[in-house]
Amino acid sequence: MSRALPKYNKRRVAMIGGVSAVVLSGALIAGSALAGETPENGAQATTKAAAGTISCPEVASQLPAIPASAQAEVDRNLALLTTQIDEANKRLNETVGQGGSNFVQNAILGPLEDKRIATLNRIETAIGRAAEKPEGLEAFATCTLDAGAGAGAGAGEGAEAGEDDTATAEPEAPATQEAGGAEDAGDAAGGNTAAGAISCPDVASQLPAIPASAQAEVDRNLALLDTQIDEANKRLNETVGQGGPNFVQNAILGPLASKRTAAIDRIAISIGRTAEKPQGLDALAACTLTE
Repeated sequence: MSRALPKYNKRRVAMIGGVSAVVLSGALIAGSALAGETPENGAQATTKAAAGTISCPEVASQLPAIPASAQAEVDRNLALLTTQIDEANKRLNETVGQGGSNFVQNAILGPLEDKRIATLNRIETAIGRAAEKPEGLEAFATCTLDAGAGAGAGAGEGAEAGEDDTATAEPEAPATQEAGGAEDAGDAAGGNTAAGAISCPDVASQLPAIPASAQAEVDRNLALLDTQIDEANKRLNETVGQGGPNFVQNAILGPLASKRTAAIDRIAISIGRTAEKPQGLDALAACTLTE
């Protein structure tokens, strides 16, 4: 998706530079504000002091005029952006004290950004069907953790043993992520033992006839799917011995599924512009670790 912004949107985004993110959070609010903490521009709310709160750029005010035919779809996706923040804040509270030094970025902020990119992409596409398509909304995808965060420094064992929700995995975790209080490599049941490789369903063979006008975009995203698998396998090898019971699922397979979903959605959308949009391709997003 192009990063270039249309003329009517440049001024707004230029003002965003260091804009304080508007918190669209429905998470639990602490009984009182953090001592000595003053929310920026009055726009931030806080969750439990030990966890802080996640702040994301506000999107609705950055959109151009929305065609009537796109209003319902845009509204649904704006509501989804709010839901995604609520879920991320809930996860933040539930995992206080867990993980290593990069837990919050890897397991919460990263996956949230991936979800927001896909949602913003759908907003752009909906508007673009009946008016000039806004570009560069990805600039509003990245969220931050405000003061009071303690979730990433705990001595826990990464993600909880029962967690396998792909939304809790990180999109692009540093290869040097610390294991926190995870078990040693020999005792980390279910941790990264580097056994096997990552295998994903083939997408190209499942596509219908591709219109000539969509071929280049489809090819780019098919190549991106291959790159994503290569990067995931590289990360698998670089994190041998790290993590707790669900490290591979939460830190590698989950983020990979999120990335693949976004790329596959772009493929379906590009085909759908001039032909019947293929349905059900999301079923090809999940990958597995093979022995």
